[in-house]
Amino acid sequence: MRIGLALFPGLCQLYLTGPQEVPARLPGAEVEVVAKAAGPVRTDRGLTIVADRALAQAPQYDIFVMPGGPEQQQLMDDADWLGFLRRQAPGADVMMGVCTGALVLGAAGLLRGYQATTHWSCHDLLALLGADPVYRRVVVDRDRVTAAGVTSGIDGALALAELLHGRETAERIELGMEYDPEPPVRAGHPRIAPPALLAEMRETGAKLYEARKQACIKAAARFG
Repeated sequence: MRIGLALFPGLCQLYLTGPQEVPARLPGAEVEVVAKAAGPVRTDRGLTIVADRALAQAPQYDIFVMPGGPEQQQLMDDADWLGFLRRQAPGADVMMGVCTGALVLGAAGLLRGYQATTHWSCHDLLALLGADPVYRRVVVDRDRVTAAGVTSGIDGALALAELLHGRETAERIELGMEYDPEPPVRAGHPRIAPPALLAEMRETGAKLYEARKQACIKAAARFG
């Protein structure tokens, strides 16, 4: 099984490395990181990740994972990336979006008519791209898997592992990773965060939200 993960400048590394950790443990899996050009790419927090392949040399993958990040909206108007995703989709068993990577899949027209989720801060934008937004941490709809914000990429990858290899395999991976979250604070979602903190986060992210909204509107206009 060939599994590819997208890498681009300004990506949030946990959107990629979290989901990568799970499929890399699947039996018979070959996992590769794909970027516009092979070589090092700097993420949003300064970590450098090395891409195994360039888009032009990438094979057909059985599973392809599209992460997000602060610069994800640049990919939503990038003909190379959008064309690559459209070419991959028909031959892939699953196309997966992590956090705002779901918006990139949507910009490629790959979520139209699908239930999907993404980060809470831009969840409503999925509808602009023809998706049916569902407020869940992981959404599986036929050959699409989407995960909500950042850490939920691990949950999405475990759901994918169960989908592909059964519950026992997913449990074995989860136990091996000791994935048993017990956060010391409880503010990780709008439904439980203090209202003042949520308002502050929305205000801080307003500019980025607007940039993402405009990217979604532009992508939707291409669908006609």
